[in-house]
Amino acid sequence: MILPRKFRNSALVVGAATALTLPLTGTAAAEPPGIPTPTEAETQLAELTVAEDGSMDGYDRDLFPHWNSHEDNCNTRELVLERDGDDVETGNDCYPTDGSWYSEYDGETASDPSDFHIDHVVPLGNAWVSGAAEWTTDEREAFANDLESPQLIAVSSSSNMSKSDDDPAEWQPSVEEYHCTYASMWITVKHKYELTVDEAEHSALEDMLATC
Repeated sequence: MILPRKFRNSALVVGAATALTLPLTGTAAAEPPGIPTPTEAETQLAELTVAEDGSMDGYDRDLFPHWNSHEDNCNTRELVLERDGDDVETGNDCYPTDGSWYSEYDGETASDPSDFHIDHVVPLGNAWVSGAAEWTTDEREAFANDLESPQLIAVSSSSNMSKSDDDPAEWQPSVEEYHCTYASMWITVKHKYELTVDEAEHSALEDMLATC
């Protein structure tokens, strides 16, 4: 199957035993790839289609297969934990056995990886109502496992559960200094996947970029 251009980079992470490997960052702060500059984010925001959200009818997280398997016994979640942690060591099963993590959303830290979740910056439910309901399962799988864009980040479980499927008009990181980065990440993911934004979401993103 040939995926549309917006999914081709993400397709690298779909399926078992891909060739992707991720080095450690050497810092406790999460550093997802592909975060645009504020100027780039402003340009991308202006190019997004503003439209009312669609219906949640038919939505199920299982329609976005995630935490795919990769080489070295790693899955997508474990690769993000390794990338976003500090001094991470892993066992033969790729699960972290040592390290520490800092949550950019709320400033929480942890040394137990089970205390951290992998957040989809643009939540699966929000993606569904802004265009993903029309995608194929392969396309939704690529989106849910995208390691090439700033779509996945390790954060505290409490912040991830607080956010749920909310957009930036409904939820923003409690660490205000991160609003610029968070908005830039959200915008570039929506831009890459040609997802829509509603009016309140667009306004909130403008306000967040104004803090840059």
